[in-house]
Amino acid sequence: MKRREFVTLIGVAAAWPIAARARRSGAMRRIAVVGALAPDDVEIVKRSAAFEQALAALGWTKDDTIAIDYRWIGANPALTEKTAEKTAVEVVALAPDVLLASGNVVIATLSKATGTIPIVMVQVIDPVGSGYVESMARPGGNITGFTQFEYSLAGKWLDLLMEIAPRTSRVAVLRDPTHGAGIGQFAVIQAMAPARGVEPIPINPSDVADMERRITAFASVPNGGMIATVGGIAAFLWSRYGRPIPTCSQLYRSHPQRGEAGQPASAGADQI
Repeated sequence: MKRREFVTLIGVAAAWPIAARARRSGAMRRIAVVGALAPDDVEIVKRSAAFEQALAALGWTKDDTIAIDYRWIGANPALTEKTAEKTAVEVVALAPDVLLASGNVVIATLSKATGTIPIVMVQVIDPVGSGYVESMARPGGNITGFTQFEYSLAGKWLDLLMEIAPRTSRVAVLRDPTHGAGIGQFAVIQAMAPARGVEPIPINPSDVADMERRITAFASVPNGGMIATVGGIAAFLWSRYGRPIPTCSQLYRSHPQRGEAGQPASAGADQI
């Protein structure tokens, strides 16, 4: 979906005729943006600027014709869920015309907090399987939007890794086994690995220290590669270090989003 089409979707959602959201005539329209990133993440500045620029092109200027409230809940999986629940209560109390929700944990909590305020979802994995919408064609309820993450994309990461490091024989897959995304993405990599002559090894860390220990042990054997899957684990890595963690230096790495920040390879949708 192009940026203009996305912003138009936001405008359409704001105009949904939901009686429970009756507002005073002439009041400024309000959008609440909630994302699963750390407040100091450099991506926030880029995404916010692009969003506001596209809105302005359509005649909606921040603090003039429209109010925009931003909330960033962080990327630490140990804290994110509680923060998301608290933030959901706060933004619903603002009574915005529309909510822009980025990330599964954000959408999950907002969907529980309100059944009337329109929610536009972005950067969500498996919204149908997660129960956020009935289908992508006919979402139903108060949630609409799109997803740029397809489980089959995980196979592209493996192919990319093999292309840049053909001698790779073992692949460490960083994932969160408690979420559907971590399970689904690893399943695709596991299914494709035998035909490529590699052994996929899941790394399911409980914290960053445990992750470092496991990766250090993995990296002690040559011809290893690593894939950081989409989800809380990869986000936690980058919120903590803003770069590949120190013990990854012996490995070839493939990450779906952060190639510009120092990773040798990246494959995924444009986040901006």
